[in-house]
Amino acid sequence: MRYLSPVDAAFLQMESPRTPMHVGGLLTFRLPDDAPDDYLRTLFAAMRAQAPGTPPFNLRLVRRRLQKVAPAWEEAHDIDIDYHLRHSALPFPGGERELGVLVARLHSHPLDLRRPPWEVTLIEGLENRRFAIFFKVHHCALDGLGALKLVRRWLSTDRRQRGAPALWALPKRPRDDAGAEAAPAGALEQRFATARTQLRASAELVAALRRMARPSENPEGGILSALATPRCLLNRRITPQRRLATQLFALNRVKALSAATRATINDVSLALIAGAVRRYLLELGDLPQAPLIASVPVGLPRSDGKPGNAVAGFVVPLGTQLDDPLERLRVIRAITQRTKEQLRGMSPEALGQFTLLGLSPLILGQLAGVLPHLPPIFNFVVSNVVASKEPLYYEGAELEAMYPISVLFDGYALNVTIIGYADRLAIGFTGCRDTLPSLQRLAVYSGESLQELERSAGIATATKAPARRRKRKA
Repeated sequence: MRYLSPVDAAFLQMESPRTPMHVGGLLTFRLPDDAPDDYLRTLFAAMRAQAPGTPPFNLRLVRRRLQKVAPAWEEAHDIDIDYHLRHSALPFPGGERELGVLVARLHSHPLDLRRPPWEVTLIEGLENRRFAIFFKVHHCALDGLGALKLVRRWLSTDRRQRGAPALWALPKRPRDDAGAEAAPAGALEQRFATARTQLRASAELVAALRRMARPSENPEGGILSALATPRCLLNRRITPQRRLATQLFALNRVKALSAATRATINDVSLALIAGAVRRYLLELGDLPQAPLIASVPVGLPRSDGKPGNAVAGFVVPLGTQLDDPLERLRVIRAITQRTKEQLRGMSPEALGQFTLLGLSPLILGQLAGVLPHLPPIFNFVVSNVVASKEPLYYEGAELEAMYPISVLFDGYALNVTIIGYADRLAIGFTGCRDTLPSLQRLAVYSGESLQELERSAGIATATKAPARRRKRKA
């Protein structure tokens, strides 16, 4: 039996019919040139024949009286693969809109927490000799960074490789079984050591919060900014149904902007999202005069190598009240640089406490059912991760793009995740279907926001290498 970390347990406790706490990923592949007509039938059969043996796919939540107070994992030995692995087909030729509608519907359904909390769907029928794999897993079992690490272990950089294990059947590493419940003889000593570590971390956290609150010419990325969050359309009560919109950019365009403005790729990504959301809310007549606030999670390596959540984060005022896109980028760059420097020296334990401090209002408000009525502490989430700098393959099929699909909290109707892969940058917008009208506009406006930044920075159109650019409606 293995207890969940406090952050993992928080995502489990926030599960509700209107706010299922699972994350997902949509991977689109191009069939090998020599693929036979039964390629996908054979691929599905090979996947179905493999039993789940890799954490978290072989773990389920222990069912006992203290499940909500101290949730824990146990290994499952009777996993019904036909429940977790599904096969769907779009009416051929399936386009981006049809794929988006199907995936949005699949993502809207909650996971069965009596079973290992994951599902995988193989989707065929896409136009241009393509297929897709959609997977979802509960956030208490895996975060975005952990999911990407698993995908990198699963896929290959060699297009000739065949016979690869399924995502849930990867070979175990020695540390996958580490960290089970401590032996009774050392349990008390271990608890005292943990308490001492957490006490030191609390002192670190207090010192860091004091540093963040010091006056500066730019807003800070902590509590003061969170308390100044304006309310808008993005902060309303949500329903269980989701929409998905996606956009795909050539990475060299963002790199050119990064070089021209001396901002990081993450900063440029935040600025183009800020421009898109600004225009979206302007058209709906709901753009606040105060700047919108983005919550920006930062993935951390887990020292134990286990799945789960290892994340810190901060909030960033996006300068959406400003007309000049380069001025918005300047503000974003200054805030992120200052805040990252303040967080860099903190221990993993202090960063974990910092994360729980930020999550506490969400956890308590959602459990009490009052979160949409409380003042928001940010407007939406923006995550940015790198999947791979090299092209990846599965059974000879090239991974074309990877689109993330994330969780929504009650009262927070939008989540944006950005994934860098090979020479592309993919953006996934996850929104509440009934709260945010025409979510696909955000995908369109993000492309136009990038063009606006390029014009303002004097970037020549020659830097725009062609990208397989798509807007998916759902």
